[in-house]
Amino acid sequence: MNAFKAFKANVPIAWSPNLYITLVRGIPGTRRLHRRTLEALRLRKCNRTVMRWNTPTVRGMLQQVKRLVVVETEEMFKARKQKMEQHKALRPPLVVNHLAPCSGSS
Repeated sequence: MNAFKAFKANVPIAWSPNLYITLVRGIPGTRRLHRRTLEALRLRKCNRTVMRWNTPTVRGMLQQVKRLVVVETEEMFKARKQKMEQHKALRPPLVVNHLAPCSGSS
């Protein structure tokens, strides 16, 4: 489940002690107030995630920039990360040998 689908699931965030906030839309072209809010949340680049405590102040900031970010609970974030790690582990690593085979006759 990607972060956007998790956001659309509308999981209640009021009971989670920590919130994982991911910036999913770009900052250029947004209002100055929204840029300042993202700066206060320490979100500077797209697809970066920060962890913040679930306080009324943070929830108010998220309400202001809700079209730019995705909010996940701790369980959702860990499940998404675990699924990404399992997806990466499906392929065996490529091993390339750049050394020429040694010849026995000298």
